[in-house]
Amino acid sequence: MNDIFNLKRFLLLFKKVIAERPTQTVGVTALLLLLSFILYAGAKMVAGFGTAQNLTLIWGMAGGGFFLSSFMFGYFNTNAGGCSYLTLPASFFEKWLCAILIAGILYPIIFLSFYHLVDVAFVTAYHNGLDRSSIFYRQQLESVYSFDLNGMIAWKVYALFLQLTGVMLVGSLYFNKIPLIKTGLAVCLLFFIIYGLKWLIAASLFQNVNDAGPYDHVNIQVGKEAGTLILPAALENTFHIAIAFVIPVILWFLPLARLKEKEF
Repeated sequence: MNDIFNLKRFLLLFKKVIAERPTQTVGVTALLLLLSFILYAGAKMVAGFGTAQNLTLIWGMAGGGFFLSSFMFGYFNTNAGGCSYLTLPASFFEKWLCAILIAGILYPIIFLSFYHLVDVAFVTAYHNGLDRSSIFYRQQLESVYSFDLNGMIAWKVYALFLQLTGVMLVGSLYFNKIPLIKTGLAVCLLFFIIYGLKWLIAASLFQNVNDAGPYDHVNIQVGKEAGTLILPAALENTFHIAIAFVIPVILWFLPLARLKEKEF
């Protein structure tokens, strides 16, 4: 069992990764938090609180996880760096777990804590700045509230985070050079291929197709009316669970197999 995981050895590896690559870990995290703050403040002034809260969560959580994950296995940018990393006195499981801990556990905790503090601060400042004597005070007060991190939108963003982070962790091990750009292009290409195939299939079955975007519906035009074809409820729920959680779990464990393959 010690050949696979040893707590002391893992902690030493984690400390080494943070100490030797502070820019790619602490620095990138700090940059993402700063950009999230700027995005929240700017979007709030331009489009209001609701848009600012949603955009910042999507950018900081899903986008930030994708960006940070591209540095987790950046040792393979060069042959020397890759060989040095593979010969570290730690198992492939510990190396994988270290990346998962930084990008998949610590970063979300840090970001969500920061996001909540920023959100509460801005909302509180707005509430304190309202004119209590105004007849619209109650309406204005109730129109702006802190973002619910356990709501439907939040859970959709969490699922997106799992998907994008998993894709990037895999991509960073298969694309040794500039993995961020190559993985991003691969994701976009895959999306358009799926979109195109579904559109062709829908167009061959129905006339006047308005939209056949991934993954579970087709919009068609019938005269002046528009209708949407969706999956049966039971199948739709299964499909969404697979997309949101099952596929990300597979993606998150693929780097483990890839690291084992590289070591041998």
